[in-house]
Amino acid sequence: MGCLGVTLFFALVCCAGPLMMSMSASSGSGGTTANAAAAADIPARMLTAYIAAAEGVQSYRAGCRGMQWQILAGIAKVESGHAVGRTVRSDGEVRPRILGPGLDGSGAGGNTTPVPDTDHGRWDGDPDGERAVGPFQFLPATFRTVGKDGNNDGVKDPHNVDDAALSAAVYLCGKGRDLTQRQQLETAIRSYNHSAAYVADVMGWISRYKTTSSAASIKGVTGKARTVLAAALSQRGKPYSWGGGSVNGPSHGICCSPGGSSGEHIRGFDCSGLASYAYAQAGITLPRTAAAQAGVGRRIPASAGVKALRPGDLVFFGYVPTADGTIHHVGIYLGNGKMINALRPGTKVRVDPVSVMSDYAGGARPW
Repeated sequence: MGCLGVTLFFALVCCAGPLMMSMSASSGSGGTTANAAAAADIPARMLTAYIAAAEGVQSYRAGCRGMQWQILAGIAKVESGHAVGRTVRSDGEVRPRILGPGLDGSGAGGNTTPVPDTDHGRWDGDPDGERAVGPFQFLPATFRTVGKDGNNDGVKDPHNVDDAALSAAVYLCGKGRDLTQRQQLETAIRSYNHSAAYVADVMGWISRYKTTSSAASIKGVTGKARTVLAAALSQRGKPYSWGGGSVNGPSHGICCSPGGSSGEHIRGFDCSGLASYAYAQAGITLPRTAAAQAGVGRRIPASAGVKALRPGDLVFFGYVPTADGTIHHVGIYLGNGKMINALRPGTKVRVDPVSVMSDYAGGARPW
C-alpha cells in the first residue's frame, strides 16, 4: 500500500521526503491551504470540460472577452453541484441524466409560469411538458438555439458535459460581452437566471474558484496529458494520507510512516496514490508504488534534466538517482519547473517546484 515500494535498507518511504530536505519546503509554493482547497469539489472530468469550453468559445464568439473556466464552474456548481451523484463517463456523458422539475407552473422547484413542451421529450423525457436538462440545466428550446458539439462526436447533447459547458460559454458570451467587467459578467449570469440571489450565489463560487490557477496551468496541453493534469489539479487541497488514494479517488490510508504518521483516519492521497488516480482518469493503470511506477512507459533519466520533461510526465525522486529501487517519491509534472505534489504527512495536495526536493531521479512518460 501507499508509497511503500522503497527497499527496507533505506528505511524511509515515498512521500516522506529525504532527511536532508529543507523543512522550509512545507510552506509550499502553490498558494495557501484555502486557495488550494477552492477547486477540490470539482470532479476531474467536469473540470476538464470547463477548461476546454472556456478556451474553445472563441471559435464561436470571437468578440467575447474574459471567459474563464471558473465562470462555467460557478454556473454548474449552482445548477447541478457539478453533476453530483451522477457518473460522468470519459466521453462526457452524464448518467443518469439530470432532469429538473416539470415546468408546469405548479410552484414545484420554484417555477410559477408554465412552459410548453418544445422537444417532444427528446432531451427531458417529457413529451407533455418542459424540464431543464443536463449539468448546466438548459431549457431544451435554449439549447436548440445555442447548443454546440463540445467533444466533436457529431452530436449536440445537453446531457454531455463537453457539449453543455461549451454551449453555456457561448450563451454567457452573448453577442460579445466583456466578462472581465463585473457589470457585464453579472448581466450574463442574470440572463441565465433572472434572480439577484442566483447572481450572488454564482458570483460567490466564481470568486472562490478564481483563487486557483488551474486554467493557466494546463492551457495548450492536449490529449491524455491534459486529462491527467486536470484530474490531479482537481484534488488540490486534499490532505496527505499515508497509504491513501486509489484509482477511485481519495481514501483512508494505513499506519504508519517511518515518522509514525498514520493515514487511517485521513481521507486523501499519498504521492503514488495521487498518480494512480490521475492516470486512471486517462485510462492508464499504474502500479501502486512510486518505484514500480518508474518502470511504466518511457523512462527519462535524471541526467537529461527537468527540461526533458513534458506536462503530464511522472517525476521521481530517489536516494540514488540512477537506481530505481531507491525511488521514494513521485509527482506529476505540470510544466515550467513545477509539479502537482502530495509531499508528506501534514501537507495537502498542491503545486510545488520540482526543486522542492533535492534528489531528482528523472521521469517517465506512461503513453
